[in-house]
Amino acid sequence: MYLAWAGGLLGPIAAWWAWMRLGRKRPRLRIGGLALFALLYGLGVWAFLIEPEILVVRRVTIESPAWRGPPLRIGVLADTHVGAPHVDDRRVVRVAARMTREDPDVIVLVGDYVGGHLAAGARSADDKAEIARGVAALSGAQARFGRFAVLGNHDWWYDGREIEAQLWKAKTPVLENYAQRIDRPEGAFWIAGLADFASLRAQPSAHDALAAVPAGEPVIVLTHWPDAFPQVPRSVALTIAAHSHCGQVNLPFIGRPITPSPGAARWPCGRYDVDGKILYVTGGLGVSILPVRFRAPPEIVIVTLSRGRG
Repeated sequence: MYLAWAGGLLGPIAAWWAWMRLGRKRPRLRIGGLALFALLYGLGVWAFLIEPEILVVRRVTIESPAWRGPPLRIGVLADTHVGAPHVDDRRVVRVAARMTREDPDVIVLVGDYVGGHLAAGARSADDKAEIARGVAALSGAQARFGRFAVLGNHDWWYDGREIEAQLWKAKTPVLENYAQRIDRPEGAFWIAGLADFASLRAQPSAHDALAAVPAGEPVIVLTHWPDAFPQVPRSVALTIAAHSHCGQVNLPFIGRPITPSPGAARWPCGRYDVDGKILYVTGGLGVSILPVRFRAPPEIVIVTLSRGRG
């Protein structure tokens, strides 16, 4: 981030210096160079300093033949990456409050609450305290039937058990190859969570996660990686994933040059219908590797899930 701000501040000075060096004998070169610089400078400022700080509330309606009962409004939040550039605990507080104002029926948190790649033992006390505050701030997102979470790879690289404990402390059950039944007067439903591929306890198993779900009862599956989607059966009304950040950079004509896994490359962002199953991948809130987002803005998602024709 320091380099991004330095570039933003020093860029115009460098442009002025180049303008003066070229001299008046090369007016076309000066104007062409200035136009190119203005374009690149503007794109850089937008991608490194502006777009990662905005928040899009994406509203999606999904009709699923495997759903039962009245429509359900699902608030989706993922990839907060607290401690990485652009996201601190104070921003999570604001985002959680924004989610609450959307009045979802249930909120699902789809992993990677930790920013960076270092283990907890290699972090400073201030860094660990900020991460803990960021996880605690997720409790500010309120819904009728509460919050449910899965862990992501960054959480396990940091300390998965610690992040899990912090989520439970924030009254957010963590589902690892496990399903939770949610009773509502309009008809019960289930939320099942898959283990993360980086988990030190288990690999993602839809079979284990859905073992307790009676046949015919509606169920939603959470997985941080979209790579686990192929093992989800058709009886699941909707699978919700994250991990991809929508590529973080989505270039015109080129697309997303970098995605973090084969599944994220195949299903990077939005809704996918595959073999009678439905997957929704959120772009999440934070950043990883580089503090940049371009045509892939931070988001929370409100999914309205309802019964569709089979």
